[in-house]
Amino acid sequence: MSQLLERARYLLSAHNAGQLPEDGGWEVAFAGRSNAGKSSALNALTRQNALARVSKTPGRTQQLVFFEVQPQRYLVDLPGYGYAKVPQELQAHWQAFIDRYFRTREALKGLVVVMDIRHPLKDYDLQMLGYAVNRGLPAHALLTKADKLGRGQQAQTLQKVRKELASRFADSVTVQAYSGESRQGVDEAREVVGGWLGLNPAVADETPAG
Repeated sequence: MSQLLERARYLLSAHNAGQLPEDGGWEVAFAGRSNAGKSSALNALTRQNALARVSKTPGRTQQLVFFEVQPQRYLVDLPGYGYAKVPQELQAHWQAFIDRYFRTREALKGLVVVMDIRHPLKDYDLQMLGYAVNRGLPAHALLTKADKLGRGQQAQTLQKVRKELASRFADSVTVQAYSGESRQGVDEAREVVGGWLGLNPAVADETPAG
């Protein structure tokens, strides 16, 4: 089912609520600190080299970017947070926009929070996970750049993060180690996202209810 993610194509960028697609489909949002590897993860999950722009400039994603997988099924790239060089007024706009998106968007079916495995569970990461949990949505913590650590360190960090998430959010958040470079965990992440979007033959042919 996850092979359908390879069909993802850029649809639109939304700077305010009025630019969002009609709220009647299925969406999975991706959030993460600047340079945590969010764009690289989107590219790896869709097996495309340049679906999402990869940049070393913090805050490059400055809108909600929608990628259409199938009609009314979308991947949504949220603005990277931790953008020190972005004007405070723009930060406030994004915060309000994203807050409204999470509170009111009926199409939202799940959230992937991308974190550098060497620096997981920062305040903003926990805030984003809290948005999903408060809405009763599933969330998945993607610990990127796992290739930067040895297997022992990976396992230790994964266990620590899993324990912290369980204490804060019960069983609402799943977690995995991931590396776009080595392809570690790519298939696992694709199954999670594909499942939330209903990308299996029985469900994929249905029109999502509004």
